[in-house]
Amino acid sequence: MQLTDEQAKALRRVAAIRGVSMAAVIRELLDDGLVSAERAKVERALGSLGRFRSGVSHVSGEHDQELEDAYRG
Repeated sequence: MQLTDEQAKALRRVAAIRGVSMAAVIRELLDDGLVSAERAKVERALGSLGRFRSGVSHVSGEHDQELEDAYRG
């Protein structure tokens, strides 16, 4: 992995201010980014709820059986 000079300087500065290693800052930033990406994915999924129609009216009442049938093939 290669950082730009500006990224490396910023990373060193943040690490020095916090009194931690550059690796610790990188891990924290990576964790934050992954959590944010996962949160955005969940929010997109939740945002799509109710927007699509299956054309079958009984699915909401019998969703467990429909799911079982779908997995059974």
